[in-house]
Amino acid sequence: MGNSPSRVTAQDKAILDLKTQRDKLHQYQRKITVLTDRETAIARQMLAKADKQRALLALRRKKYQESLLQKTDAQLEQLEKLTSSVEFALIQKDVFFGLQQGTKVLKEIHAEMGGLEHVEKMMGETAEEVAYQQEVSEMLGGRISNQDEDEVEEELAALEAEVAAKSRPVSVQPVPQVPLPNVPDTELPSTPSRVEEERQQQQRQQRQKQEERQAMLA
Repeated sequence: MGNSPSRVTAQDKAILDLKTQRDKLHQYQRKITVLTDRETAIARQMLAKADKQRALLALRRKKYQESLLQKTDAQLEQLEKLTSSVEFALIQKDVFFGLQQGTKVLKEIHAEMGGLEHVEKMMGETAEEVAYQQEVSEMLGGRISNQDEDEVEEELAALEAEVAAKSRPVSVQPVPQVPLPNVPDTELPSTPSRVEEERQQQQRQQRQKQEERQAMLA
């Protein structure tokens, strides 16, 4: 008897689809990290220029991208548990619906990864760049939760404090002045030089010899 061909079950297909989605998610996580790091840097630059509106927009977009990844990751983790369930047949419809939603969100994440050139538009001032910023702002209006908005405001306040601290001039403590000792006004007695001492000694010796000769002649 020949071996019967292996039959791919719906559960096998769900597990394969789930693995594909998780692999894509991990790829997107690495790519989006580059974008979100740049968006944080742009927010700092805008705050340094006192452009709070563009700084807030950059942080809101960053938050939206991060929340997409977190939600998709949590959803895939839940689906992974369901696909390994012994009661898969009972929840099969829910699993495939979840996978369809995961695919939809992954496409949305992919659309967000327009590359760094799109991120740089967040601080541009040309008509095209301003229009793009307006488009992003309107898109985020209905997609960020109130909790995410609060967290964005907190991050903005923290960055403002950081930028303000760096721009604040460093105060230098004055060095205390130590009074120097007064220079004496009186002149120091002059010390005879060695040559002068030898000359005076010779003169004393000569006077002594003259006195001795005079004493002998007397």
